[in-house]
Amino acid sequence: MTGVADLAGTLPPRRAALKAGLAAGLAGLLIPALNACTADDKPGTVTVAGGEPGGFYLEFATLLADAIQRHGVAGSASALTTGGSLDNLEQLLSGRATFAVALADAAARKMPAGSPSNVGIAAIGRVYENYVHCVVRKDGGISNLTELAGRTVAVGEPGSGTSLTTPRLLEAAGLASVAVGDAPAAGVEKTVTVMNLGLNAGLAALQNGSVDALFWSGGVPTSAIAATHHEVGLGLLDLSPLLPALRSKYGAFYDRVLIPAGAYEGIPAVWAVGVANLLLCRSDLDERTVKRTVELLVDHAEELIPRSSLGVQFLSPESLINTAGLPLHPAAAAAYRELHG
Repeated sequence: MTGVADLAGTLPPRRAALKAGLAAGLAGLLIPALNACTADDKPGTVTVAGGEPGGFYLEFATLLADAIQRHGVAGSASALTTGGSLDNLEQLLSGRATFAVALADAAARKMPAGSPSNVGIAAIGRVYENYVHCVVRKDGGISNLTELAGRTVAVGEPGSGTSLTTPRLLEAAGLASVAVGDAPAAGVEKTVTVMNLGLNAGLAALQNGSVDALFWSGGVPTSAIAATHHEVGLGLLDLSPLLPALRSKYGAFYDRVLIPAGAYEGIPAVWAVGVANLLLCRSDLDERTVKRTVELLVDHAEELIPRSSLGVQFLSPESLINTAGLPLHPAAAAAYRELHG
């Protein structure tokens, strides 16, 4: 799949589209019996764990928080600036966040096989497709992944989903990783030096030459990357050759997605690795809040598209319930079934 469509002016009527799109997906969905919702009062405050400034996560989390407050799902709502997916999951499980956006591969680590009801997290829905970028300087002389050998790369801030996905990508490319100052293992020929830098610090390092490449997982375009590209000239590497090895070892979390020509001015189309991004909550979140949040995603989707996005299969009816094997919150499953009719 290409994973990109310009949806800004073509969003279908949400409820009608959802009914059509959910028919097949919900046909086999087993929904546990729910207790009757007795909570008449909306929550006073909710928080949405987002991500770094300049990235898609925080932009989406801010729009969602604003919509939650504007449409009365909660009395007040705010977005949290965080390190990314892994950090967001900790914020959620600790109770510091009501909702969190996280990559499916990161969320799966908190969802051990055989005990989904005991781990404390559940999905509200799949909210968009995430694009793993490998960003290099246009004048850096790097045109493919094999040329990262012997180079220094930024692999994501600790706590980010990028910091989980990038080592898997490097491994699939046959590249061993060593930290700055460490010597490669004996007999290892293809090695990259890794630095745990997030989006903004990584772009600064790419500009000053202290790293040769930056891995980043986010929306298309990512505004901070677009701004840096305007200043120094960047390129993107094709990651699609890594998919067979990734899927063989880690499962079907990863897809081939296209970053289209012009998403970043002057950069041609390039294949990337896509990972579903999920909106998550704790499994004990009250049913009324979950139900009203699902209705918000369906009926007000046009309010939740970040201005920087070209469209990333955003809140498409057929993908909302496609949560990469992570269970929906029972109230979310019930809400989708109710909308299906």
